[in-house]
Amino acid sequence: MVSYYTTRFIIVMVMLTVSILVLPPVLPPLPPPPLVLLFVPVMIMSLLVLLALSPISQMPNVETTSAI
Repeated sequence: MVSYYTTRFIIVMVMLTVSILVLPPVLPPLPPPPLVLLFVPVMIMSLLVLLALSPISQMPNVETTSAI
């Protein structure tokens, strides 16, 4: 049977887990980001919703064939 998890992979994942558990209590808290940066995800989401709801100007030229 083929093993998808190598020893190297398991060691990397354990080290990542330990760093995620240990580093937050050790490191000092970061200052809050500037207010402008807080609006970046809102602007990206607004753009995606606008693109999703905007009508297309031309129907795509799609040809379907079926082999029976």
